[in-house]
Order: sequence, then structure tokens, then C-alpha cells
Amino acid sequence: QVRLIESGGGSVKTGGSVTLSCVVSGYTYNRICMGWFRQTPGKEREGVASIDSDGTLRYSDLVKGRFTISRDVNNNTLYLQMNNLHPGDSATYFCASEGDIRAGGVWLWRCPFGYWGQGTEVTVSS
Repeated sequence: QVRLIESGGGSVKTGGSVTLSCVVSGYTYNRICMGWFRQTPGKEREGVASIDSDGTLRYSDLVKGRFTISRDVNNNTLYLQMNNLHPGDSATYFCASEGDIRAGGVWLWRCPFGYWGQGTEVTVSS
């Protein structure tokens, strides 16, 4: 059974930084596509960044240059380093990974995001 467990959310002032982590378990192989999404109340979940099985990185235009996605394959952990945060970045952030999207998953950036973490909240105050 695939599980994704996020951590690292919290509150920060404008201009501050936060690093999110996501520990992944349950895959029989470790080269999978993974990513981060975020969602605010009343809005659809939006893609933030992704990393392909070959290491290709993709970012939303809203975060390009400020956020960095990375992966530690040996520790099965996905990271999102978020710098220069502003209030518009406040959201619940979800880690997602490759899987069957038929049960509410999302196809984005060449990755079928079928598994999701529980979410971690990031609040940026001015």
C-alpha cells in the first residue's frame, strides 16, 4: 500500500522560507514521478512543482524561481523548499505520486498523480 506523509508546514512572515517533506512508502520501485500541489478553500487544487522519474523538474509559473523541488531516492523523501514566500502562497500543500488517477487523481506534467498525502498547511502573513 502506497503512503505519503507530509511534514514541515507552519506559519511564516512574508519573505520567509519553509521546507516541506514527504516520505513515500509502498512502491516496489523508486523511480516514480512525484509532485506538490496546493489548495485554498473554494479553489481547485493547483500544481506547484513536479519531478519526473528521470529527474526532470517542472514548476508552476507562480513559484518558478522561488520554490525548489528535490528528491532523496535513498530515503524515499520528496522535498519542497519554498523561499521568498508571500501571502498568496498560503494554502494546504499536498504531496502526490504516480498511480491510478481514476479515483480522483490528476494528470499533470506527464505524471498520473494517483496517490496523495493528507496535506500540510502553510500560512504566510504580511
